[in-house]
Amino acid sequence: MRVDHGVTSGTFSLDGQTFDVDNNVWVLGDDAECAVIDAPHDVDAILEVVNGRKVVAILATHAHDDHVRVAPALAEATGAPVLLHPADRVVWDLTHPDRAPDGDLADGQVITVGGGEVHVLHTPGHAPGAVCFHVPSLGVVFTGDTLFNGGPGATGRSYSDFDTIVASIKARLLSLPPETVVHTGHGDSTTIAAETANV
Repeated sequence: MRVDHGVTSGTFSLDGQTFDVDNNVWVLGDDAECAVIDAPHDVDAILEVVNGRKVVAILATHAHDDHVRVAPALAEATGAPVLLHPADRVVWDLTHPDRAPDGDLADGQVITVGGGEVHVLHTPGHAPGAVCFHVPSLGVVFTGDTLFNGGPGATGRSYSDFDTIVASIKARLLSLPPETVVHTGHGDSTTIAAETANV
C-alpha cells in the first residue's frame, strides 16, 4: 500500500463568502485498487492520481464544498461509494441537497483497501462530522482540515467550534506515535511530533 498525491485548485464557499483555495488530493492503495480521500474541484485531476485503478471508496474528511464538490461526479465516474460521517450531513446538504452520501463513516470503523487498514477517527470541531483516517501500517494520518502544518484548522464559521477541535486533536491525534506523518487537506504535510507544540 502506498500514498499518491495531487493538488487541485478551486473555491471554498460558506456563510456567504467565497475564497480561492488549493486542496490536496490523497489516494491510498496498491497497484490494483485505491480509496480517494476527499473530492475537491476537478474529477479529471483526481482520476489522474487514481491512474486507472479500481476506486473502492471516496472517503470524505468532512463536507465543506471544497472537499466534496465533485464527490457525486467522481462516484459516477468510478462506481465507488461516497462515505461521510452522518454528523456532517447538515454541511453536505448545503452543496448537494438532492444527492445523499452512499454510506456512513463511524468512529472506530476500519476500512480495508490495497491490503491495508484505514482506521476512522471522529474528530469534530472544524465540522461536526469531521474525521481523520489513520493508516498504522504506513505511519500516516490524513487529517483533512482538522490539523494543519502549524496547528488546528479554522473554526470561525458555521458548524465549527475551537474548543471542540482542540479537544479532538489532543484526544485523537496527539496520542498517535509522534513520528506519524500528517497529510493535510491543504498545504504541506507535517508530523504529530511537530504539531504537539502548536495545539
